[in-house]
Amino acid sequence: MKSIGSGLQAMAGFGISSSQDAQPLAGFEELAMPLFDSLYNFARWLGRNENDAEDLVQETYLKALRSFASFQPATNFRAWIFQILKNTFLSSRSRLERRMTVALDLEEGFPVLPVTSATPESLLIERSGNEAVRCAIEQLPVIFREVILLCDVEDASYREMAEILSIPIGTVMSRLARARKAVRETVRSEETFNEVAF
Repeated sequence: MKSIGSGLQAMAGFGISSSQDAQPLAGFEELAMPLFDSLYNFARWLGRNENDAEDLVQETYLKALRSFASFQPATNFRAWIFQILKNTFLSSRSRLERRMTVALDLEEGFPVLPVTSATPESLLIERSGNEAVRCAIEQLPVIFREVILLCDVEDASYREMAEILSIPIGTVMSRLARARKAVRETVRSEETFNEVAF
């Protein structure tokens, strides 16, 4: 993860202190860099692919940096940048779907690499102690996966999730309840299957 962040910093010009743009750039860096791991985790869950997640986070940071002048300081930066990530994901997904004629599930046989540091994602999976939870979350449609991850992994409030996803708070609560119910049902059916199989 370090190489991604430092590469992004170098590409975007972070750390430049002599130019007239240094003050706004420093403000962006101060707000944006602490969110790097959270954005990557969210992108990884949305895209289900580490390489795509890296590209998505990089594109998100570049878009956010370009638009930073339009960011209003009294508002929620975290919600603002997560919304950019979500919109970038949706845009890239729709472009990809238009170009593809045959859907390929590239995740099958994809090796699970060990996490080198404790992330909210790894802590949630570790706490659950159950691979079935991770699989159940991955099987959710994007609209449910994003709310459960924002709430239960990223600890976003309902208001933040509503801002990030551009939906009413009531819709956030409804989607979250349905997502949790689907995960519970999937995990229960998996446990029942394992009990019968053994």
